[in-house]
Formats: sequence, structure tokens, C-alpha cells
Amino acid sequence: MSRIGRLPVKIPKGVKVSVQDGHVLLESSKGKVTQEYAPEVSVKIEGDSVVVARADDSRKAKSLHGLYRNLLKNTLIGLSDGFSKVLVITGVGYKAEIKNKALVLNLGYSTPIEYPIPAGVTMEVEANTRVTVKGSDRQQVGQISSEIRSFRPVEPYKGKGIKYENEYVRRKVGKSGIK
Repeated sequence: MSRIGRLPVKIPKGVKVSVQDGHVLLESSKGKVTQEYAPEVSVKIEGDSVVVARADDSRKAKSLHGLYRNLLKNTLIGLSDGFSKVLVITGVGYKAEIKNKALVLNLGYSTPIEYPIPAGVTMEVEANTRVTVKGSDRQQVGQISSEIRSFRPVEPYKGKGIKYENEYVRRKVGKSGIK
């Protein structure tokens, strides 16, 4: 039995869950999400929690058991609390601002980069160097943060670029002036 899959997922307050054939409908004040699941697993509501069970012990059913349990858990957390990632911009003249529903990044290139803010995600800029990406979909928040970071990844010599708040960048020693 999957160690992750067998754990029940507690339903937070303010979130309604209903199971229909082949998919789970989750509703809260933040929106509606439909999560489909494969026929190798079944989803049941028991009291104030959701339980995912597998039909048999086939290899595919075992692999999907924990997957669908965690997808449901992430969806429930997203609908109740939400997810966020913080990006830190380091470098002289590097800055970010929000203009006309787009994130404008000045990262040392000849022109600024305009990244349109997609639906379902909000962004906040603090002190021109901290960008917070918030949303209810964990995958979407992570994907957008990764795309923004890819515009100027942190280089290891001076530490300039965009990094996650808790990311550790291993610094390298530059050239020495001794011949």
C-alpha cells in the first residue's frame, strides 16, 4: 500500500467537495476546480476527509494512488490558503514593476522585459527587488516563477540575477590579479 496514497486528506473549512463518476468537483470562495482521476483509483468522502483507494495491485494503480491523493491535497490547499513564491532580484539597476497588468523587468538588457500576468495569478512587487507570485494552482505558480527566473538566472561570480527567496547560490572565486 502506498504510504502517501493511504493517508486521508482533510477537507478545510469553506471548501465543498463532491465526487462524480470520473472526477471530483471542489468549490470555495476562491473558485471552482474539477480534478479528474483514472479508473484505476476511486475517491470517496468519509466524514470531513477525502480518501483515495486503488482498485487492484497493478503497477499502474500503485503509481496513480499517491499521485491523485497529492493532486487533491494540493487543490484543497490552493482553494483554502493559496500558494506563493517569492523571487529576489539582485544587481545594480535591476528592478521590477507592475504596469498595465504586466510585470516589467529591467535586467540589464537593452529593452525591458514585459511579462503579462495570467488569469488566476496575482503578483506583488516590494521595493523594486522582490516579486511575489500568488495563486490557487500550485503548478501554475511554480511554472510562472520558473519562467520569470529564466529571464536572468543568478550567475555564480557576482550573484546578479533572479533567484528564489530561499535558494542558495554557490559562489565561485573570480580571477586573481597575481601573475
